Amino acid sequence: MPDDPSFLQRLLELSLEEDLDSAGDITTQAVFSQQTGGAKIVARERGVLSGTRVVQEVFHTVDPGLTLRILRNDSEAVEGGDCIIEVIGKISSILTAERLALNFLGYLSGVATKTRHYQEILSAVGDTQILDTRKTIPGLRRLSKQAVRDGGGRNHRMGLYDMVMLKDNHIDAAGGIRRAVDAVRQVYGTKFLIEVECRSLEDVQQALDAGADWIMLDNMSPRDCEMALSLRQDRGRVVPFEASGDMDEEKLRVFGSLGLDYISAGKLTHSVQTMNFSLQFTGALD
Repeated sequence: MPDDPSFLQRLLELSLEEDLDSAGDITTQAVFSQQTGGAKIVARERGVLSGTRVVQEVFHTVDPGLTLRILRNDSEAVEGGDCIIEVIGKISSILTAERLALNFLGYLSGVATKTRHYQEILSAVGDTQILDTRKTIPGLRRLSKQAVRDGGGRNHRMGLYDMVMLKDNHIDAAGGIRRAVDAVRQVYGTKFLIEVECRSLEDVQQALDAGADWIMLDNMSPRDCEMALSLRQDRGRVVPFEASGDMDEEKLRVFGSLGLDYISAGKLTHSVQTMNFSLQFTGALD
């Protein structure tokens, strides 16, 4: 869950507005009035949970009178058929919240599941840790990054405001790595870490010479990554090295065995397979 409750409330209000507009759930309103009942959310496949507290907030935003019981916690591995959440209250409220709750739970658990899988691949061949990126669905970054943590991954920078990253366009427009790093240091001093995206071994050498705090090896070969790591070793200075570049399972096994500190993967959040859940009605109470 994000630290800022107002952020989640704004997100849920916007999400419900998409579904309800000014008319509300016209189908449910026509069929139910004040009848009460119960339902449960069930996992339909194996995966890693994330977003249960978000689901709770979805239901309570629709109807504060609903009662929920969360049976499994975020970051837990679950199997198909496991009951995750039980909810009791007005049937109309439960059905109105159903799809939005499942959308959040499915996407965030999909992120956590993929992250767990990627980290397990890396852990089998070395000590490299998986990182997320800024390639997230607009509006869902905080939740997505929490899902990455639930899956056992590490967060890279949250946005453009908490870490400096000098990418190829910054470097080319500034006239080189040294000029770009010096410009940042002149403005911020040591307030922010400076990461430099490197496309070649020459870039790595220049970034280290310029005093970069973090090196990204962008689309470099395994052999060049090994040579880049030797440049760091020669310096005797601890600078994290991160590899990036369309990482799939096969690449993770190769790059994860090189001794890199991190591998970042946009696939954790931008093309994840949603985990399948269903809401099942358990009976009327009146």
